[in-house]
Amino acid sequence: MLRLGEKYGHLARRAGCGCCNPDLHKASRRLAAFSRRGLLGGAAAATVAGLLPRSAGAQTSAPPSRILFREARLFDSVSGQVKERAQLLVENNRIASVDFSNAPPPGDATVIACRNGVLLPGLIDAHWHAIFAAVPLNILLNGDPGIIFAASTAEANRTLLRGFTTIRDLGGPVFSFKQAIDSGVIPGPRIFPSGALITTSGGHGDLRLPSEIPRDGGRLSKGELIGGAAIVDSLGDLKMRVREQLLQGASQIKLMGGGGVSSPRSPLDILTFSEDELRTAVAVAQDWNTYVTVHAYTSRAIQRSLAAGVTSIEHAHLMDEGTARMIAEKGAWLSTQPFLSMEDADSQSGPGVERAQQIFVGTPKIYKFARSLGIKTAWGSDVLFSPALTQRQNIMLTHLSNWYTNAEALQMATSGNAALLHLSGPRNPYPAPIGVLAEGALADILVVNGNPLDDFKLLEDPHRNFTVIMKDGRLHKNLL
Repeated sequence: MLRLGEKYGHLARRAGCGCCNPDLHKASRRLAAFSRRGLLGGAAAATVAGLLPRSAGAQTSAPPSRILFREARLFDSVSGQVKERAQLLVENNRIASVDFSNAPPPGDATVIACRNGVLLPGLIDAHWHAIFAAVPLNILLNGDPGIIFAASTAEANRTLLRGFTTIRDLGGPVFSFKQAIDSGVIPGPRIFPSGALITTSGGHGDLRLPSEIPRDGGRLSKGELIGGAAIVDSLGDLKMRVREQLLQGASQIKLMGGGGVSSPRSPLDILTFSEDELRTAVAVAQDWNTYVTVHAYTSRAIQRSLAAGVTSIEHAHLMDEGTARMIAEKGAWLSTQPFLSMEDADSQSGPGVERAQQIFVGTPKIYKFARSLGIKTAWGSDVLFSPALTQRQNIMLTHLSNWYTNAEALQMATSGNAALLHLSGPRNPYPAPIGVLAEGALADILVVNGNPLDDFKLLEDPHRNFTVIMKDGRLHKNLL
């Protein structure tokens, strides 16, 4: 059995952790035989899927063919209203019907009496890192692959039990991990993957060790070997790395347009890709009928990205009003995070602390611009390298109440984020509707003990207040 010991045990032993499942222990014993590249490479999940029964890690039973939610109120994520006397029928993994007539239940349906709880669509985090969220960076680069697998698996289960049934993964070796979730080997949210963070030498995401500089011919760094980053400095290499992510199943492409908080040697003010390089990446993505999103904090980085035809801007906390107007005029998306204090970024140290302070100052400004200019805005949490910070994912969502009504914030984290994710077009791995409770949508459903439109902080304690969590028609939690 894989033994994490005192050094790494905190990564997996948390409330709601799936690591006590004996099937996971069996998987960990087998994974110990794999190399790091074998675990995180494209074939790993298929290997694991062959070793475990389909229901092994999901902690759910096979769903009844029909489940009826009754005695409920329903949050309409399109109108932003809670509707009374609702009942919702699930057949397999889809919502079959929604009605308010109190019709008698079908004879073959399993009935869940919601006791006047509020039905919500499963929450969507538009900026998450399924592998990078809960595993410290030094372990990602140097740790045993079994430890990385165990920690990330446990965190995927916790993410789902916080009510997040879908995430857009904006950088990390997640393709095989997504496959393991999709095939039912482990529980977790469905993933819209980007694959490796594509950056330049010295850019955000270039975390090479001093011993890995200068690059030895075509030799890849540890971060590149695990599929976490792709460092490019020519148009040819850029095209190749973009195509490699798409080849592996990327639903969108993530480029690093400037410096970042968590890369100690990449200051916030720098620019990385030229406009021509960004335009080249956008063209490749468009050839694959999907889009590019760019990590950019400063006005210069954002303006360059917009000029190159980028669809979505991540972060933007240091932009000025003129740049915000450009986002609105271009019809681009702003995908950002409501960072307010070091409580939201306590994994940072050294230069990261000072940079985070700059982000906190910028947060109120970007939401003011977004509201006043009508910018299409998505919400994400962007937790990195900290198992403690992942527990704040729901709190990061409730931070939106500083600028939005409770209904508007819930709409952003459901139907709004879904609209951004569906820009992947034919690269969308889950083409059915998400983020809504409507006929034909995927059956991602939460039952909240109370009305979050009256008390948004109900979302901060999903363990107590989410009585049902269903993803894809499967019950992962049911206290009713």
